Amino acid sequence: MSQIPGEDQVSMTMNNDEIADAMSESNLVNSCSDNFEFFTKIGLTKLQEPSLEHTIIKASFFTSIRDQSELAKKINIVAIHKNSHSSRSREARADSFQVFAKAVADKCGGNANLKYGWYGASRNEICEIVMHGFSWCNKAAGNRYSISLSPAKFASDSVLSSEADENGLRHVLLCRVILGKQEVLTANSNQFHPTSPEFDSGVDDLSAPRKYIVWSVYMNTHILPSYVISIKAPYLIEGSKGLLEANIIKPDSKWVSFPTLISMLSRFLEPSQIAFLNKNYSDFQERKITRKQLIDRMKEIAGHQALAAIVNLFAKKEDEGSSSSSKDEAGAAKGR
Repeated sequence: MSQIPGEDQVSMTMNNDEIADAMSESNLVNSCSDNFEFFTKIGLTKLQEPSLEHTIIKASFFTSIRDQSELAKKINIVAIHKNSHSSRSREARADSFQVFAKAVADKCGGNANLKYGWYGASRNEICEIVMHGFSWCNKAAGNRYSISLSPAKFASDSVLSSEADENGLRHVLLCRVILGKQEVLTANSNQFHPTSPEFDSGVDDLSAPRKYIVWSVYMNTHILPSYVISIKAPYLIEGSKGLLEANIIKPDSKWVSFPTLISMLSRFLEPSQIAFLNKNYSDFQERKITRKQLIDRMKEIAGHQALAAIVNLFAKKEDEGSSSSSKDEAGAAKGR
């Protein structure tokens, strides 16, 4: 029977997505910084860089987005925290995970099909999951019947599901998952249990999975949160090929402030819609909502294409103005 690695043994082979045993020799230190106090308060431990464990997790994350090399250069891992299962309830969930992994392995001929999976969400939701486990009301769960995780080599999918906090940081969970024997589930399936005792989890595609699907009845026995990876990845949007740099409201030479954008939108939106956007902008300034939420609400009201067109038009005018100004200055200098 395959040995189930303990929590103090961690490594990942990204090529075949299998878990390998490797004794961790990392030194762990608590972080008291303001940015991560909310993690240390719930018992997570910050991995010290450049410990072996930190290096493995960091390398695994960047390997999973290696197909998007340009974007990978602009993403920075700020911190990695480990779930040491310090409280009694979390220790019990870790023990339960081991028991179920053994049971599934016995049922499946010695192989529990243990994998690593990514789960992106808001910081608050991740804290709730670490403290109390998954719930059907988790916003990033997809629906109330199951929890969807991204395979180890598709971290970008979960980054897109994450939500930037007030410091501009995104947080993703790296979890151990008991998959056992999988069955294919259709999109938006309301299935909340396996079709037969033969199956242990769901998947969107058996040959090339992009989603591991764990039913609500198994979500706190077959998923074990192991690490929280905090990244700085501003201005991300979802594109047809995965993660893209957002071309809307970028803080460089071609950018549009929120007040300017709302003013430009007022030329063709209803007054009630502009009032709604102004209210959301005020909420953003007061940190009641995130930047992503504000932009999402702008997209809902005006449409993504309209926003992109306005920003591009604004940038074009800025370039033309800058070019014209440069020519005038050059002409004046020549005249002198």
